[in-house]
Amino acid sequence: MNYDKLPVNTLVGADKETLRRITEGREIDEDRKFCYRLTLLLQKILWQFGRGQESEYRRLLADKPLGYDPFFILGHWRSGTTFVHNIFAQDPHFAHTTTYQTCFPHLMMRWQWLFKFFMNLAIPERRPTDAMPLSVDQPQEEEFALQNACPVTYYNFWVFPKYMREYCDRFLTMKKATKEEVDEFKKQFLKLVKISTWNTERLYPEGYRYAELQYLSKNPPHTGKVKVLTEMFPQARFLHLRRNPYTVFESSRAFISETMQPLQWNSITMEELEQNILYAYRELYLAFEEQKKYIPEGQLMEVKFEDIENNAYETIKSVYEKLSLPNWEEAEPRIREYIESQRRYKKNKYSYEPRTVKLVNDAIGDLIPRMGYELITD
Repeated sequence: MNYDKLPVNTLVGADKETLRRITEGREIDEDRKFCYRLTLLLQKILWQFGRGQESEYRRLLADKPLGYDPFFILGHWRSGTTFVHNIFAQDPHFAHTTTYQTCFPHLMMRWQWLFKFFMNLAIPERRPTDAMPLSVDQPQEEEFALQNACPVTYYNFWVFPKYMREYCDRFLTMKKATKEEVDEFKKQFLKLVKISTWNTERLYPEGYRYAELQYLSKNPPHTGKVKVLTEMFPQARFLHLRRNPYTVFESSRAFISETMQPLQWNSITMEELEQNILYAYRELYLAFEEQKKYIPEGQLMEVKFEDIENNAYETIKSVYEKLSLPNWEEAEPRIREYIESQRRYKKNKYSYEPRTVKLVNDAIGDLIPRMGYELITD
């Protein structure tokens, strides 16, 4: 099935209360009401299968500590986080949330065998925006799973883009989130980390056990809530990626506009979308710069994606060394092989039109030198 022909929204995997709170008081365009109603119908059916997971979680995992605090890959969308995530995922020491689990977080401890079969029939072989491979067990960013389990998520904007700035201030940077919303995020995210780690052990039964696994997070929205993450995981490690801001904007605009089309239940103009992307870019950068002081010494490394493009192997090796990540000796051959295999991958090329340069300079021009990049003035 083509991604742009999806008849339902990814919220089919949500629980009833989360779906109600995300949609409550929100405007739904007339031409999206069929998708909305079909999503609600399928969600009600799927939720019957997921009702038992909470008791299973309390019985098996709620009181079971993690062996390691997570390793977080941070950075704005289109900053190379997916490529870097896939590199580190070659290390069997790391646990991860899968593509399947992002769609069905309430069906992670039961029924995977059934719903993976149906998902395999529907999922495209490659991500439509950049041709990156897709599969049900592939490591995936966890924010879509959080959206289906908790309304405290920036990714509500995929469904209701008219409220992007509100979601940015409340849930991307959390500067306007209530204490109850922060606590809810913490509870649901910890649950996701534990279940994903537990699932990784079952996905690779000959590999590491639950207490030996370290959760590998690749999730751009986490970049704006570092303080919350350090409160949850004091020993966590953080890798922050930066990339040329003009490229990031060009790529983000294409990625978000294309991905949003089958998901949105109301719409905005391209001009509004551009301004919202740049607003979130600025807010995300400033939030990270202000909050990274909460990360203990030796637990954060910042890298330009261009350095990874030029020498991925040596850059990744230095991340292991600086952040004291375990298991380099076992992971090294797999990482080297994966990096070599990606040399054939053709990256999208971007040319900066004058209008794009002006948009970026007007919104974040004062931040570009601080990011370590040259401001385009011609």
